[in-house]
Amino acid sequence: MIEEETSVFAPAGYLRTAGAALVGIIYASPVIWMILTAFKSRPDALASPPKLFFTPTLEHFWSIFHRVSADGTQIFDTGFGRNMFNSVFICTVSVALALGIGALAAYGFARLQLRGRGYYMFYILAMRMLPPIALIVPLYFLFRVTGFGGSYTAIILVYTAFNLPFAIWMLRSFLDELHRPIEEAARLDGTSELEVLWKICLPQIRSGVAATAIIAFVFTWNDFLFSVLLTGTDTRTVPVAMTRTMGADAGVDWGVFAAIGTIYLIPILLVAYFLQDQLLRGATFGTVSR
Repeated sequence: MIEEETSVFAPAGYLRTAGAALVGIIYASPVIWMILTAFKSRPDALASPPKLFFTPTLEHFWSIFHRVSADGTQIFDTGFGRNMFNSVFICTVSVALALGIGALAAYGFARLQLRGRGYYMFYILAMRMLPPIALIVPLYFLFRVTGFGGSYTAIILVYTAFNLPFAIWMLRSFLDELHRPIEEAARLDGTSELEVLWKICLPQIRSGVAATAIIAFVFTWNDFLFSVLLTGTDTRTVPVAMTRTMGADAGVDWGVFAAIGTIYLIPILLVAYFLQDQLLRGATFGTVSR
């Protein structure tokens, strides 16, 4: 007689579901309030007590991309579209470089018998633990002297360097969980180490690669310190552009600030939504026996 398989997870029940929903709403309340503020008029955004019911408007989203002259006769482009492109381009390229170089390094540390491998891994981790504020001044003068100040090359190299230790440690942990007989059989057939990595190892840890990419992307996407000091007028990212809403005379335009934050949140939500299965598998990779 074949016994029916039973789930190890008990039904959550209405109370637990309601409790989890309440906790989720509490954690998401700042984001929800930011989105609501983005669709409020300026008086409604500054109203006290705050208004929960209001007439939605898109004036703040229009103000993100357009600026009216003092006399009200001309409309200028704020350059926010270029800032958004810079954020996407810099994040994508730096994360791709970190994953590519990190995969090669992680495979070497996981499969090759290197002398002092533990010390090398510690040094790599120590590089990631260095506070960015301690490195920003020498990096600024380095790129200024070499002529790369304010260029895509400078900011991409910095983000790649800071994401690389994390990528190496994450990918190496995933590679250590793989079964090696298939790799050994491929080597006996004359497969090179690079082909073993590309055709055998990486397809098995694609969920781990996705999890590593998401975390590195979020770090790069949210960074402000490197962006404000190492980018120029043409390479400025959205976090730096958000500071324009903080005028010394007029104060903070909270409606425009919230609208920029709402738009800036969309790519992260899309990436997390479409890769949520891979992220969950990557987070639990190796913890459940297969």
